[in-house]
Amino acid sequence: MRILVTDGLAAEGKRLLEKAPGIEPDIRSSIEPDELKRIIGDYEGIIVRSATTVTGEVIEAARGSLRVIGRAGIGVDNVDLNAATRSGIVVMNTPEANAVTTAEHTIALMFAAARRIPHAHLSVAAGGWERSAFKGVELFGKTLGLIGLGTIGKLVAERALGLKMEAVAYDPFVSPEAAERIGVRTAPLEEVISSADVLTVHAPLTPQTRGIIDAAAIETMKDGAIIVNCARGGIVDEGALCAAVESGKLAGAALDVFTEEPPPADCEVIKSAGGRLVLTPHLGASTAEAQEKVGSAIARQIIDFSNGVVRNAVNMPSLGAAEAEAMGPYINLAGKLGSFLGQTAAAAGKLEVSYQGEIAESGTEFLTLSALKGFLSPVMDVSVTPVNASVIAADMGLEVVESKNTSSRDYKSLITVSVSSGDENNSVSGVIFGTKEPRFVMVDGVKIDVEPDGILLVSHNRDEPGLIAAMCGVLRDAGVNIGRMHLGREKAGGRAMVFTNVDSVVGADDIEKISALKDIISITQVTL
Repeated sequence: MRILVTDGLAAEGKRLLEKAPGIEPDIRSSIEPDELKRIIGDYEGIIVRSATTVTGEVIEAARGSLRVIGRAGIGVDNVDLNAATRSGIVVMNTPEANAVTTAEHTIALMFAAARRIPHAHLSVAAGGWERSAFKGVELFGKTLGLIGLGTIGKLVAERALGLKMEAVAYDPFVSPEAAERIGVRTAPLEEVISSADVLTVHAPLTPQTRGIIDAAAIETMKDGAIIVNCARGGIVDEGALCAAVESGKLAGAALDVFTEEPPPADCEVIKSAGGRLVLTPHLGASTAEAQEKVGSAIARQIIDFSNGVVRNAVNMPSLGAAEAEAMGPYINLAGKLGSFLGQTAAAAGKLEVSYQGEIAESGTEFLTLSALKGFLSPVMDVSVTPVNASVIAADMGLEVVESKNTSSRDYKSLITVSVSSGDENNSVSGVIFGTKEPRFVMVDGVKIDVEPDGILLVSHNRDEPGLIAAMCGVLRDAGVNIGRMHLGREKAGGRAMVFTNVDSVVGADDIEKISALKDIISITQVTL
């Protein structure tokens, strides 16, 4: 296999590729986009970091030669996953290699903001000696609030506990028992925000988390609190953050990630940087150790791939070629079922995947892993793969159950995924239409026929006249085009559901307008 490495590679990763039988690496420090498109057809694999973007155009230019894309890092934002999947290209990353480094950077920024270290340094370097101007606060005995208690959040909590801080976390997908095992108390989001002396973020950027720390949330925080974000830009409202720091509501803040990267010179965080903001240029994974880890990890995964073994794939389960071809449509369906619940369920302590009909006679391990991966991906702060999904679930205290029944009254093969926590229960069932088209046929006990693809508005409502027209009016006024609309109800005048496929993301203000409509019970925006 000829493997193109476009952004350089740490020494150990380079050594592994160069000595591996059957691998011919072409290692470059950088490459221009036009050059990449011109030569990519000569390679079967490519390893990138963050500098190179593997677009749909690059994948098309490969003319079918590309078999694997390796991302030396956690995120795959610079890879067109949909184009890669459609072309049968495996995309893999290194989901755990950066976790320690990112956690340590969070702690470093916490200290920097608490003691105003960067500003004091600049003052002394400029000839000043203003000790009273840089009075900070101790972290000892303070409360650390964590939004997200996944892999990175857990590492941050463990280090904070070593500093003799108290730790309280909001993560509806981590059980209180699992959190207590590492000394962390769980609480509702509002309580975590209001009780924190230092608030840190460890969640992915989703429609549900975008702007979750806004002006209203900051107003409920303690006077003199500190916010640290090393997760994703957009989770913290930067304008509201700057205003709170400048007013003195917050003692300071530290950002490693931004809504726009790099942030423009005239943006609010840059204008406020001379005060009590600490800013770093997305350095969460930038240590020599992390780069060595991700370099050697992706090299080993590419070598394994050349021998028929797939590890840490983000767009397919780890399967042999024959199995993947036969089970592919059901793998896709199971992942969509899980992802739907990951984006709509309020909380979960148990996830059950049920198989009915002919599918129950097959090996379903990879289907369950696909459903679990789909469920966890929207709620975790690290990439979830079929390889690490079970471990993450176990660490969270999420019980995973699989059940089978070879008989099915209405369908040849039916897959149902359900999540429960206490008295709360949510479920979704799906089938394969024809040979490969997925369909949702029941959601929370309501029969429906949904093509689960793209951006969907999912509303629970009372079955009353005028609701659909009102919803469509809001979307019309927002300039949002409707592709399809699917309706289902328990009975006339009873509980009903509407699935609306839209061509673009619906803004939070317009979601609020729809939720305020008469007869709307709830509405959620999901992407499948």
